[in-house]
Amino acid sequence: MRYRLTFLAGLALGYVLGTRAGRERYEQLKKSACRVAQNPAVRNTAETAAQQGRVYAGKAFHTVSDKVGERVPESVAHRVRSLRDRNGDVRTEDDWGTSNT
Repeated sequence: MRYRLTFLAGLALGYVLGTRAGRERYEQLKKSACRVAQNPAVRNTAETAAQQGRVYAGKAFHTVSDKVGERVPESVAHRVRSLRDRNGDVRTEDDWGTSNT
């Protein structure tokens, strides 16, 4: 949620700066943002952070499921098992379309 808020704040700031400085400055900012987004170092860092997030999320999922265990209602446990079977094991698959670098 924090990242969404940061993104929205950046988007709002970019919009305000673009409208105050005029269309030419807005296009300049847009071009700079695209250059940064296409930078291989930035892309690799974002991909690494996303992969680490998936690893930590998988560990958290397994820790919580081990601690909660049998206290989960059967209807919820059945849904989780069916999702896990349909999507595969969280720890081994990469469903986000990124490479394992």
